[in-house]
Amino acid sequence: MLSDEELLRYSRQILMPRFDIAGQERLKSARVLVIGAGGLGCPVALYLGAAGVGHLTLVDDDTIELANLQRQIGFEQDQLGDPKAESLAGRVHRINPLVSVTALNQRLDGEELVRQVEEVNLVVDCSDNFNTRFALSRACVAAKVPLVSGAAIRGEGQLSVYDSRQERSPCYHCLYPEQGNEDLTCSEAGVIAPLVGMIGAAQAMEAIKVISGIGTPLVGRLLILDAWEMQWREMKLARDPSCPVCSG
Repeated sequence: MLSDEELLRYSRQILMPRFDIAGQERLKSARVLVIGAGGLGCPVALYLGAAGVGHLTLVDDDTIELANLQRQIGFEQDQLGDPKAESLAGRVHRINPLVSVTALNQRLDGEELVRQVEEVNLVVDCSDNFNTRFALSRACVAAKVPLVSGAAIRGEGQLSVYDSRQERSPCYHCLYPEQGNEDLTCSEAGVIAPLVGMIGAAQAMEAIKVISGIGTPLVGRLLILDAWEMQWREMKLARDPSCPVCSG
């Protein structure tokens, strides 16, 4: 049940007939794991927290640096040196004290990553390296937990949803082979600030769609953004029958 304060706070969402109180209650009961509290993780966490997702777990083992402030909008100048996950959790809680936010100032891997994935309804991948993305993909397929994946670098971004609960849904491994991919970081290639906000906000929207059951999530579709030309392209994704992760 929603309290009077929640009914007022989320009134602009509840006013939409297709969303209504039922959609808001689904958000309230959801548990979401956000991996990465950087350029993508900041808008994801802020929007999901403001929208009323009941419990967020934010994971990042990094601290805030001066070069982060150009695009990581959850942080401020006087927070330099502070843990990202903890700082972002505090910001979310200040925006919406009605949601529960847990900060994990660590890098998740192995059994701990699997355990955290098994305890949530949805995972949002805001990481910046292939090792984490591949590990998340394996854990989400094994636990049958939907994964909202986003990436951004230079002026290009991409977004998709992998939902192993659906028989025809591909997984991240269907799109990218685990061998032969090399990480290219923003510190090496650069990134334009609003791009991560655009992709992160889209990830938050996809997360809300999956949780609420409203709309059509990007399952089996990959959106690719060229921000300099402001052009979106869509690619259809099919499940790889020989995928080492989801084909079994």
